[in-house]
Amino acid sequence: MARLHDLSLVAQTEALRTGGLSPVDLATHYLDRIRLLNDLGAFAEVTASSALQRAAQLERPTAAVLWGIPLADKDLVARAGVPTRYGSRSRVDHVPTASDPLAAALDDAGAVSVGKTSTSEFGLTGFTEPLIHPPARDPWRFGAGAGGSSGGAAVAVAAGLLPAAVGSDGGGSIRIPSATVGVVGLKPSRGRLPIGSGFDSPDGLSVTGPIARSAEDAGLLLDALVELAPFRYATTAPGSGPFVDAARRPPGHLRVGVTTVSPWDDDEDIVLHPDARTAFETAAAWLSDAGHDITDAEWHPFGYALLFHVLWRASAARIPLSEGDMTLVEPLTAWLVREGRRLPSLDLLDGLASARAFERRTIADFAPFDAVLTPALAQAPQPVGAYAGHSPERTFAMQVEYAPYSSFVNVAGLPALTLPVTTDAEGHPVSVQLVGQPGGEATLLSLGAQLEQRRGPLPHPPVWDA
Repeated sequence: MARLHDLSLVAQTEALRTGGLSPVDLATHYLDRIRLLNDLGAFAEVTASSALQRAAQLERPTAAVLWGIPLADKDLVARAGVPTRYGSRSRVDHVPTASDPLAAALDDAGAVSVGKTSTSEFGLTGFTEPLIHPPARDPWRFGAGAGGSSGGAAVAVAAGLLPAAVGSDGGGSIRIPSATVGVVGLKPSRGRLPIGSGFDSPDGLSVTGPIARSAEDAGLLLDALVELAPFRYATTAPGSGPFVDAARRPPGHLRVGVTTVSPWDDDEDIVLHPDARTAFETAAAWLSDAGHDITDAEWHPFGYALLFHVLWRASAARIPLSEGDMTLVEPLTAWLVREGRRLPSLDLLDGLASARAFERRTIADFAPFDAVLTPALAQAPQPVGAYAGHSPERTFAMQVEYAPYSSFVNVAGLPALTLPVTTDAEGHPVSVQLVGQPGGEATLLSLGAQLEQRRGPLPHPPVWDA
């Protein structure tokens, strides 16, 4: 007999609409699983009492897009009355009095917030091991980290603690953890969702997007997020829309570029793991078998490392930390903030200009293709604690070596989808990335669903049956 967390987000939405499930049923089920699997470190805060109260208030069906669906806020999103610590000891007692627009919009859409998913400190790293909380752990291998910075959200989806999740992605923070733990992560195009957290970046890197167990579920959640946005792309009925529908239809005959080139290749030691190469080559072969034109993407990025270092330090400089706070934050955070505040204004302007030039070059290089296939990650998931004890400079470089295909998508403002396609020798999922044209999320979801159909069902992590 199927358990509630066996049901997809689409199926849960339909069951709620037809009366087969109630919001209280779902909230109770997921809260029980969160308590049972607390040692995965997926949650920074669980709000069981208010979640059940909220679910009870929703017993009468409404037309709200996410009516009755349990979700959680990433711990970078302020929610009034709920501790919001940004993964930092410098904010251990912070309880906001007002909600960020994203939290308020999810409430308006009928979602039931069950708490806060864990994040790295201020979302600055590609691993989720903040000093203030236990690390987020890969449910496939308890000793490995989950990636970041939306690590808690990805773990919650992979372990069946949530049907889907909303993350944010400023340099890979949706796609890195999703690829690490074997779920679907979608970074939308810049401007697709003009609603986010209180830490949105002025450089245009950070966007909000869905984490789900399938392309179809990701499409449904993206439709819901678009519906929440102040500037709507479309008005759709619950459970239908341009993105969920895209995941349900064949993509047609497309031009797909393939590349293992990373813009970090000239500056860091990027070595592609054999499992990552196998997943990449397998996905390319499947797409070719499906009738798509597969062509090597001629792409020769340069000057990327310098511009991204400038952008990331400048973004960190905006975090409201005093010198007293610097004694509480992690060494990498303090280094990034201090380095960012030392940046001369001309260096920052040059970095922003270089980023726009990189965006134009990348879009032009990818223009011959409907989508470009890359590896999702270069390395296998890293042990918990692998990044500890190193200098800030080395910690930064290690993250680049792990995920060298992520941040350039943010700089270029393009959409990208990561999804698992193969498994390693131990049966753990290995993912690839599809990068789309500006506004090309529907194409990515359709291609992703086609790869899922070719791949067939993946096994669940061991904790799924707990």
